[in-house]
Formats: sequence, structure tokens, C-alpha cells
Amino acid sequence: MLALSDTTIRASFANATKRELNDLTLPDLSAIAWDKIDYLGWRDLRLARRAYVVVPVGDEIVGVILKQAESAPRSRAQCTWCEDVHLPNDVLLYAARRAGAGGRNGNSVGTLLCANFECSANVRKTPPMAYIGFDVEAAREKRIATLRVRASDFAAGVASVE
Repeated sequence: MLALSDTTIRASFANATKRELNDLTLPDLSAIAWDKIDYLGWRDLRLARRAYVVVPVGDEIVGVILKQAESAPRSRAQCTWCEDVHLPNDVLLYAARRAGAGGRNGNSVGTLLCANFECSANVRKTPPMAYIGFDVEAAREKRIATLRVRASDFAAGVASVE
């Protein structure tokens, strides 16, 4: 992912009101290893249950405000984006209000995500050998590509105005 500025990130949000943009707390952008992430995700330290993702969608960047569900999944859930079966972290249900009139009417979409957005690190782990001759590097690259597609599809779905 290309490095993003504060201004670019703030301008990217598809489902944010002016008030939400004013309340937006950004992470320390200088501490991010941009070449090792496929999307930028963070939890708001000031507002409980609010999180943000900024995802490349084609040639654009789309930001999405997420709201964590009040209750946790009953059993160990699997992240929809990275599908890591050896998760070192929790998975939470996040909902995003759709952009435009749909969002104003209460339409939203949800997804199960790693609680602290570790998907990029999870897909870069070397997968175990499935069989003799298994191409580990090709499997890892496929996981990275699949993460990018899933994150992009989610952000595009939130941003699309119906």
C-alpha cells in the first residue's frame, strides 16, 4: 500500500458525516510500515467500539467507518478477510453504514474482522506444507491477493450509492 497523508485519509471516507470526520482520530502515520500492509485499519482510542479502515479500491482510496457489535460471536469466529485458522487474536463483528441515501435510511453491511486489523500480517505468514511439492510461496501470494480483493470488495460495497 502506498503511504497516505492525513488529508488523503480524511478525504477518503465514503460513509462519514462531517461530525464523524471532525471526531476522527488518526494513528501515528510515521510508524506504519506501508509496504507490509494491504489496507490501513485502526481502532479509535477515544470512542469505544469505533474503528476505521482505508482500502485501495482500483485507483482510489476508500475509507470506511466501522462500528463494533455490542456482543461478541458465541464461538471462535474466523476473519472474513484473511481467513487465518491460527489466529493470534480475536475476531469481531463490525458493521458499516452504507454511503448516501441508503446509509441515511439505516442500511449497513457487516463483516467479521481481526479485532486489531492484523490481516496483512496473517496472510504473510508462511503456510504449512500441505503436501510434497506444495508451492508455499505461491500459496502465500494467493492469500495476499485474496485479502486485497475481499477488503476492496467490502469498501466498494459500502461506498456504492444505490
